Amino acid sequence: MSTPTPHNSACNSAKPGDIAKIVLMPGDPLRAKYIAENFLENAVCFNEIRNMLGFTGTYKGKAVSVMGSGMGIPSMGLYAYELYYFYDVEGIIRVGSAGGIGENIKMRDVVIAMSASTDSNFAAQYDFPGILAPTADYTLLRKAVAAAEEKQISTVVGPVFSSDVFYYAQENMASRFQRMGILALEMETAGLYLTAAYAKKKALSILTVTDHLFTGEALSAKERQESLDEMIEVSLETAICFA
Repeated sequence: MSTPTPHNSACNSAKPGDIAKIVLMPGDPLRAKYIAENFLENAVCFNEIRNMLGFTGTYKGKAVSVMGSGMGIPSMGLYAYELYYFYDVEGIIRVGSAGGIGENIKMRDVVIAMSASTDSNFAAQYDFPGILAPTADYTLLRKAVAAAEEKQISTVVGPVFSSDVFYYAQENMASRFQRMGILALEMETAGLYLTAAYAKKKALSILTVTDHLFTGEALSAKERQESLDEMIEVSLETAICFA
């Protein structure tokens, strides 16, 4: 497949080089637009197909791209694959929200996903002879932790669970995940880590706890925005170390 690909490049017929080596990927394309408008300088749109907005600009003088991934592992896998294989992207950092379930997880915590378990069948395509455990790139993870510590942002590093299901039919699923040390639930990280592993590229997922499955707490609109800004800043500081 050549570029532009079927799912990228409506704005400027993006070619390799129009997208930075490092890409931040929120699930919501409007959050990608928010990051481009509020954190990047001279941001230029490179994609608007299916309204999955993508932009490239600079942060502290370093080229950084930001693009939505959509919801769920299939959508993340599709966009990550095209970025890695057709646009010479070397690293992707997911910036998303998550439901907290870990025993010591609090609202507004930034969770850096060291690994991602999943109930998805996405990994079956790789024909791995066992249970494949997708993990983050350690270099990106280490730099993200350092950036968070420097900014004094409450951060927890550990395993998350990427689910294909948002509304579970069974009511005790959160307790079962917590029993195995899962910190938070979300829907994309495993797909990103698996795609990166097979492509021999780098990936990291940085998440903000916006609601808690056991306490019933949920951030207000204002609190969500402030907390997401903290996660975005950590992600950008990590990105420019890589760029």
